[in-house]
Amino acid sequence: MTPHEAEKALADAEVVPCMETQLADARMLVEACLAEDVPAIVHREACSKPSCSPKFQVLVRSEDAPRVAKLLQQRWLDSLQREGVIPEGRGPREVPEDGELPCPACGTAAPLVEGACSDCGLQLE
Repeated sequence: MTPHEAEKALADAEVVPCMETQLADARMLVEACLAEDVPAIVHREACSKPSCSPKFQVLVRSEDAPRVAKLLQQRWLDSLQREGVIPEGRGPREVPEDGELPCPACGTAAPLVEGACSDCGLQLE
């Protein structure tokens, strides 16, 4: 998918932020999403406080958020494997048919607690 195709796909869609980060990291995630045919764009989030540094959000369709979560989790696991923190071949935990989606940070598949992962506390809603 090209950036232009992504912009067209998201023009009239309900979009949600899936990550807020520095511009370089936001662009890398958008490239990864486009490679997986997930429409995504970078949006600058404005902050009125003078002490705020620029923040950028990666926006996707709400129905694509689980795919992006899985992509983020795989990228995280790949980085852990590169650093030698986890053994080779360990992958994300599988989601049961009737279960919860795994947390993109720690892989826990459990109900959220006040919108956050019940294990690591990552805010997901």
